[in-house]
Amino acid sequence: MLTGSQTPPPEAHLLKKPKGSPQPSSSPLHPLKSPSSLPCSVPFRHRPVLVLSLLALQLLLLLSARFLPAPHLLLRRRSHSSHHPPAATLTDNPCPSGRIYVYDLPPSFNADLIAACNDLSPWASRCVALSNGGFGPPAADLAGVVPSSLLASWYSTDQFAAELIFHRRILNHRCRTADPSAAAAFYVPFYAGLAVGKHLWSSTSTSGDRDRDCAILLRWIKKQDPWKQSNGWDHFITLGRITWDFRRSREGDWGGSFLYMPGMENVTRLLIERNPWDGKDVGIPYPTGFHPRTVAEVSEWQQFVLNRNRSTLFGFVGAARSGFKDDFRALLLGECGRAGKGRCRSVDCGGGRCGNRSAETLNLFLDSVFCLQPRGDSFTRRSMFDCMLAGAVPVLFWRRSAYVQYGWYLPGGDEGREGEWSVFIDRRDVRSGAASVKKVLEKIGEERARRMREKVVDMIPKLLYSATEGGLGEGMQDAFDVAVEGVLRRFREQQLRLHREEDGRV
Repeated sequence: MLTGSQTPPPEAHLLKKPKGSPQPSSSPLHPLKSPSSLPCSVPFRHRPVLVLSLLALQLLLLLSARFLPAPHLLLRRRSHSSHHPPAATLTDNPCPSGRIYVYDLPPSFNADLIAACNDLSPWASRCVALSNGGFGPPAADLAGVVPSSLLASWYSTDQFAAELIFHRRILNHRCRTADPSAAAAFYVPFYAGLAVGKHLWSSTSTSGDRDRDCAILLRWIKKQDPWKQSNGWDHFITLGRITWDFRRSREGDWGGSFLYMPGMENVTRLLIERNPWDGKDVGIPYPTGFHPRTVAEVSEWQQFVLNRNRSTLFGFVGAARSGFKDDFRALLLGECGRAGKGRCRSVDCGGGRCGNRSAETLNLFLDSVFCLQPRGDSFTRRSMFDCMLAGAVPVLFWRRSAYVQYGWYLPGGDEGREGEWSVFIDRRDVRSGAASVKKVLEKIGEERARRMREKVVDMIPKLLYSATEGGLGEGMQDAFDVAVEGVLRRFREQQLRLHREEDGRV
């Protein structure tokens, strides 16, 4: 069940000017006094020499001031830090937005959850799915589907594995620091998705079970000095499930209440589906199966999907849901069947069959120009990222499925650029018969469809997670790099706003 949303209160306590803060002098040479304020008891014959000396001193000070760092660069980020790096090191700094401190949590919050992987699901062991640092087992079934030179970079990756993937990468990030006083951001490697997820379908689990590990984590972290100094505003965490799994507002409702617990209101959260009305939620791509190691591998895959001969206008991978009245997926499957040969193909995932049919689904996306992406159990689907990874153009029916979800990754929002890489057809028009999916897509034409596919293919690097601990290199960012850079930029902007407020410049 999807619960209501609440927007965290503004961080007013961080933006207030401290009482008794020193006021800047109105004179650039303060505390020196101007010549006119000096006593006039100096003999007349010595006054010209004195005036010339004072003028020379002022000139020397003004010239020296030109080479001092800008005032805002000298402001301290944390109250216990007193070191001001010289301007030259700020320019050459490989981490201009700051460094990251990764908490060394007690193993019960991450490693122990992985060790107990047999107990994370009431149906089957999760050990294989979470192997290889969250990538899962190699996708041997894709032999003959993907280029043989890239097969080693394909895995059967679970859609809820982001917590493991981010933890492994951030431990090797170039801007990681072991000194919390030198950090601008603090990462909390708590696998909350695993901790909560193991209780979501258990018939014996209670609301208390779903909240227990999260509450213990918050009690632990509130005792740490970095948290005490910021109340969490410079902390961030990856949650491997959708935001609604952590937003239980009433006893007996779905999920845990982690995001409603006191202390989480200031923390930035990276999620595969965000609450559009909560600015602390940041949408990140679902993990897919392709984890390249180099820029060359990414480029080879981009050329492969761009030059692919696509024989089908549109495709759909999904299952009808008999328990839903007027199920939209069933409607799309019916429209696909009526579209005719060469117009639409589908893979029916009924009974969970698509879990082990990655070759069939990837083949369909590789052969299709467009792929239909209705909402899933929530508003987003991993299938959209599988589709785009294969170079197909997603067709969306709910704006919340992408346009208000992944602002750091997908052009759109206020820019109005959604049409560069996607097609939107209002589901209500499809239901009423006012719009036909086939006719809408046929009207796009080959030339425009080609440009849209080129845009999708160009976006591929930012939608995948590299297998290399240090990233792809050569300036190419993957989904992890975009997320971390975005977090550091966000915290830097918060810091500068705070400093302007303290300086009375707002």
